[in-house]
Amino acid sequence: MERGLAYESAFEAYLRAAALPYFRVDEAHRSIGGAESVKSVDFVVLPPNRPRLVIDVKGRRFPGGTPEHPRRVWENWVTQADIDGLTIWADALGPNAEALLVFAYALTDELRLPESTADLWSHGGQRYLLRGVTVASYRRWMRQRSPRWQTVCLPTDIFRELVQPIGHWLHAQPLISHWDRTQSACESASPE
Repeated sequence: MERGLAYESAFEAYLRAAALPYFRVDEAHRSIGGAESVKSVDFVVLPPNRPRLVIDVKGRRFPGGTPEHPRRVWENWVTQADIDGLTIWADALGPNAEALLVFAYALTDELRLPESTADLWSHGGQRYLLRGVTVASYRRWMRQRSPRWQTVCLPTDIFRELVQPIGHWLHAQPLISHWDRTQSACESASPE
């Protein structure tokens, strides 16, 4: 299985276990009307009594880096096309739709979090921490990371304030518990 698909599959398994209505978007179809191609989203989720969610899943490892030089940062970079595409799709679905970036952090075996951690999820032998931030909030605070790659990110302190367990958007009563708030990386920092 492709690496990106592992993260999406883990998130899809989470949605199924939560018995939430959703559909996975076929990435081969990218048009939204007109001649311009728009980056497709990964999922549209229909949580009960909540806004429709237009979701793009971003897979990251935590900690990143190599085993010899781990980077203990919660990476949150995305492309400008991710932000623009999610915004266009949410607008197309109407006023009761919200665009959401889901960060699926694949956790290394050495990292131990309390089992009560909100949205700590296991799938396919891998543990994930599922976190989200609305695109509206992300867009408000984002800054350019790489002009060449057209990537953007959130500063560490802002990311910490905005990020929530994914259940915050999916369930009527979100489960909020401890989450290791070590730094997130917005800039190309050297390993700690």
